[in-house]
Amino acid sequence: MNKYVILTISLLILSCSEKKSSGKTLIDNTKINQGLSKTSIVILGTIQDAGSPQITCKKECCSTLFENPDYKRQVISLGLIDKENDKAYLFEATPDIGTQMKMLTSLNTENNNEIVNGIFLTHAHIGHYSGLMYLGKEAMDAQNTPVYVMPKMKDFLSKNGPWDQLVLRKNVELHEMENRKSVNLSTSLKVTPFIVPHRDEYSETVGYRIEGPNKSALFIPDIDKWEKWEKDIIEEIKNVDYAFLDATFYSGEELENRDISQIPHPFIIESLKKFKGLSSKEKNKIIFIHFNHTNPVINHDSKERKLILDQGFHVGEIQDIFEL
Repeated sequence: MNKYVILTISLLILSCSEKKSSGKTLIDNTKINQGLSKTSIVILGTIQDAGSPQITCKKECCSTLFENPDYKRQVISLGLIDKENDKAYLFEATPDIGTQMKMLTSLNTENNNEIVNGIFLTHAHIGHYSGLMYLGKEAMDAQNTPVYVMPKMKDFLSKNGPWDQLVLRKNVELHEMENRKSVNLSTSLKVTPFIVPHRDEYSETVGYRIEGPNKSALFIPDIDKWEKWEKDIIEEIKNVDYAFLDATFYSGEELENRDISQIPHPFIIESLKKFKGLSSKEKNKIIFIHFNHTNPVINHDSKERKLILDQGFHVGEIQDIFEL
């Protein structure tokens, strides 16, 4: 074969290889290949319910994202891998559930299941439960997927379409939980829901305490304000090893066309002030999550993000892994 033909073919192969490797992908093998030798939590999404870019947004925060999506901007979700029993659990059923479930089950390398062993829901706002639709007849037509819900959430899903069809067709199997009563997933892994104050139009809202063989975590993606909660968030942080906390807005200045009093959340600047007196050890536990598309901390180069990190806190990143 002519040496120039061989050279041309080689260059074409290299070009194709480079195109594949430079393509954007959510499955970042360099991060995942740290290996999950222990039961662990993995962040599967950090963005507020409506995603980023958000529908009709013309602001600078969204201006380039419609044409050039950032595939790591997935809606808020955690995954839980039970290594001792080769099982996986999802926290929240988001609009990005397909990608998130694939990412999670891919981490559970000793089990070939493509669907998780259970889904824990916090409340009935769109980003936290609407992904259940993909378990239905029009999609994968799942069979008896366990979905852990509080009483009002169970009532809402059972009596309102299209969600009731999932129940009637046995795509999902609803498991009712009680406030502060643990769900034992194994002898060394349990999940405890606790009610938090939030806009409860259709269901109550809960956070979760997740306890593994050696460590524990708080997951509170939505709450109105820390001061409205009957519990002291400072004490709750001290009693766990990780705290994944609501950081929807950096401040009240982000939304120019909405009444922010109608969508209360703890501003990051409020949380920083409240947590200022914590020791370095306690600050290191805090991972901020659930960012609105307007939140400047999504930008890795923002001064707001740098301020958070400089004070000893963390900004949640998709595929971050935390051993339990």
